[in-house]
Amino acid sequence: MSRPSPKPNIRKQQPSQIEVVDPAWLLKAIAFTVLAALFCGYLTICLLFYQGQWQLVLHPVRTAASPQSIAGIPYDLIHFGPDDSATPQLTGWWIPSASGGRYANTTLLFLPSSDGSLADAIPTLANLHNLGINVFAFDYRGYGKSAATHPNQQNMTHDAESALGYLNTSRSIPAQQIVLYGTGVGASLATHLAISHATIPALILDSPHADLLDTALLDHRSRLIPVRLLFHERFPLAEPLSTLRTPKLLLSRTASPDKAFRTAANPKFSVELATPSEALYNQGLTRFLDEYVAPAPIPQLVPSPTPSGTIPR
Repeated sequence: MSRPSPKPNIRKQQPSQIEVVDPAWLLKAIAFTVLAALFCGYLTICLLFYQGQWQLVLHPVRTAASPQSIAGIPYDLIHFGPDDSATPQLTGWWIPSASGGRYANTTLLFLPSSDGSLADAIPTLANLHNLGINVFAFDYRGYGKSAATHPNQQNMTHDAESALGYLNTSRSIPAQQIVLYGTGVGASLATHLAISHATIPALILDSPHADLLDTALLDHRSRLIPVRLLFHERFPLAEPLSTLRTPKLLLSRTASPDKAFRTAANPKFSVELATPSEALYNQGLTRFLDEYVAPAPIPQLVPSPTPSGTIPR
C-alpha cells in the first residue's frame, strides 16, 4: 500500500511592512544640515578674514629697481636682517650727512607708512637729509625690494627692531645718537622702539595712521563677521604714546590733529601743517632737533705754529 505523498509546506506570504518616515523629522534633518553647512561656511569666512586681514590696512608695492639717487643725493643700498639661512631679508638706504652737516653726529631712522614703498618717500628723505643729518630708511618685508612675504604687524615690528640693530651693530651707532621718525603705521612702530629703548633721545611722528580697528570696521567686507574679536593688525599708538616720556615732535598734516596726539604724554611739541609749507616743516624739525640733539661740533681752525726765529707782525 503506497504512502500518501507529503503535502508541501506552503506558508502564507506576509505582506512586507514599509517604514514611513515622519515628514517633520525629515524637515528637521534637512534644516540641521543646511544650518551646519552655513555655520561651517561662516567659520571659513572668519578664518579667511583672520589670515588675510592685513590686506584691509596694509597696501605694499614691490619695486624691481633701486633709484639712481635720492633726489640727486648719493646713497648706499644696504641689505641686512639675515634669516636662519643667512640671507638678508631687508633692503635699506643709507644717506650720509654732507660733510660738516648740522647734525652729522646723529642718525635719523625713518620708518615708512604702510602704503606703496620707500620710493614714495624720496621727497621726504631728501628734505630730511638737507637738514644736515644722516638718514637710514628701509622697506619692510613685503615692500620694495625686501623679502617677498605678506606684511603684518608682527613682521613689521621685528623689521623695525632689525633696522635699529643694524645701526647699533654694523655701523656702531649707539641709541643715544639715533632719532626715530615714523609716518603712517611707522608712527606706531617708532613709538614701540622708543618704549623698548629708553636711551633714544627723541621721536618724530608725522601724520600717523595707527589704531587701525576703526579702518577695518569701515570696510564693507567686514560687516558680517566679528571684526573686534578677530582683528589683530591694530598698530596701537594712543595708549603707548600716553605714557611715553621720550621727547616727541608731533606733525599733523590736517587742521584736526590725530587723537593720539591730544593724549600724548609730555614732553611733546606739535606742529600743524594744514597747508603744505616746507619752510614751517623745516623750522619745526630744526627747533626740535636743536632742543634735544647735540649739534655736531664746528671744526676749529688751529693756526700753524710760528717758525722759530720769526717775529709775527
